[in-house]
Amino acid sequence: MNISGDDFIRGCSAIGAGLALIAGIGPGVGQGIAAGHAAAAVGRNPGAKSDITSTMLLGQAVAETTGLYGLLVAMLLMFVKPLLNK
Repeated sequence: MNISGDDFIRGCSAIGAGLALIAGIGPGVGQGIAAGHAAAAVGRNPGAKSDITSTMLLGQAVAETTGLYGLLVAMLLMFVKPLLNK
């Protein structure tokens, strides 16, 4: 079994991209928990619905950046191969 340098780089890029996409699990779970707590808070205090919703959406936007960075890294690993000379 001969593995050339190019094949090794492609394989490691694919494995790294898969690992980078694992970063999307955390924001998904966190956003679900935040939405659930926000719904419970609105149920307890309907008058503060706009404040709760805006705070929840801001927190979810900040949490989503982690998943987007993971997606960006995965795309770079899969489609940009600066170490290959082809």
